[in-house]
Amino acid sequence: MTDTIVSAEPEDHSAKIIVEKPTAHVALIRFDRPDKKNAFHSSMIIELGRILAEFNTDDSVRCVVLTGGETCFAAGADIKEMIAFGPANVANSPARVSAWRAIEQFEKPLIAAVNGMAFGAGCELALVCDIIVAGSNALFGQPEVKIGGMPGDGGSQRLPRKLPPNVASYLLMTGEPIDANRAMQFGLVLEIHEPSETIARAVAIATSISERAPAAIRAIKACIATAVGATAENGLTFERDAITALTETEDSKEGMRAFAEKRAPNFVGR
Repeated sequence: MTDTIVSAEPEDHSAKIIVEKPTAHVALIRFDRPDKKNAFHSSMIIELGRILAEFNTDDSVRCVVLTGGETCFAAGADIKEMIAFGPANVANSPARVSAWRAIEQFEKPLIAAVNGMAFGAGCELALVCDIIVAGSNALFGQPEVKIGGMPGDGGSQRLPRKLPPNVASYLLMTGEPIDANRAMQFGLVLEIHEPSETIARAVAIATSISERAPAAIRAIKACIATAVGATAENGLTFERDAITALTETEDSKEGMRAFAEKRAPNFVGR
């Protein structure tokens, strides 16, 4: 991917995406930005897309686990970047869009080991995964509406495909999260474990999958995606257009200002 990306900071945060190899055919990708609760700067999303694109053709990798560690999966997008360049400009950055496409079109199984917050872009990334293993401290949410925004990395399209529509509406329209137990009741989460055990359990599932025939696993994943309508390019395009229009509203600008000024927003309805 060679597109120019939007960057709010001079440093490159791609180094915050760390790859480990816990077993022969399993890759563990860890987000390591604890001071920002693993908030996804565009450079991190682009690096993740690059790594997964490489793994698509790497026969030694048969399954991938994504995690942020024991305390936090990812708190969302980098709000500093959003404030600096605008949510629409960041969400619609060609390199970011291309990276999300690479993540969603990854041909091999993705397992999310979610502890703590999976908010905003963190929740959207978990939704892309084939299986979610959650810690008892896990929370899933799309809080963008609280600051006058909306999901910009696919949340409005993926939540209704993973959850009952009324539950998706609740998360998207209130901005309030659901905990691991409720997420499991709705079928979003496969299993719940103590936070110290979540990653190991996800790796164990990934190892079991990696022992099956790789071609069969890829074919099964493709069939599941077709069956549930996971490929929603038109919907994602609609979402990107919607966030572009929303960014121009007074309420959206007020929400960003309020967040930066650490106060409650005063929405006026336009």
